[in-house]
Amino acid sequence: MNDRLRYVLVLTLITALSGLVLGTTEHCTRQPIKEQYRHQQLQALRTVLPEVDNAPDRDTVTPAMQSSTGAPSTPTTYYRGRRRGEIVAIAFQVEAAHGYGGPIRMMVGVAPSGELLGLAILQQNETPGLGNRIEEEGFRAQFLGKGLTASRWKVTKDGGDFDQISGATISSRAVVEGLSAGLEGYLRHKTIILTAPTVQP
Repeated sequence: MNDRLRYVLVLTLITALSGLVLGTTEHCTRQPIKEQYRHQQLQALRTVLPEVDNAPDRDTVTPAMQSSTGAPSTPTTYYRGRRRGEIVAIAFQVEAAHGYGGPIRMMVGVAPSGELLGLAILQQNETPGLGNRIEEEGFRAQFLGKGLTASRWKVTKDGGDFDQISGATISSRAVVEGLSAGLEGYLRHKTIILTAPTVQP
């Protein structure tokens, strides 16, 4: 056997073994990763929803969404919290695209009528000590109980009803704009969200 053929055989064997190891690893870790993701999702849902007696992450509806241009956009999944079969709250993720440090991802909970019940910041890259104060309870609490039509969804600096964090107007404004857009989306699809049959994620 010449050296060239030997090298080809060795490389083929290494490639095959690497593929086998990667495939086995992926198979073994798939379920734990899935369970970890579900645990994190449930934690976020518990933060923004009142006490419910169902599993909201298994009681979902995802309406078809369209952008302002009429083209399909990324759909939002709505998680429905129930008590004795009745929907008492809905949770969904919102992304505020214009944070100072990039997009801000939030999980919000709303009453069926559209008032905000809970707000959790899932991901943000805002300035430490300034913009990242959007995670503080004092800032988040001002939105609770507020609906889209009864409030001016801007920071006070822009003539709205919500206090901005001193030195972090951009971060504050992004949160308010993201929440406003999220509430608009919920109200636009409210009937479907409240009446559609459950779709397992």
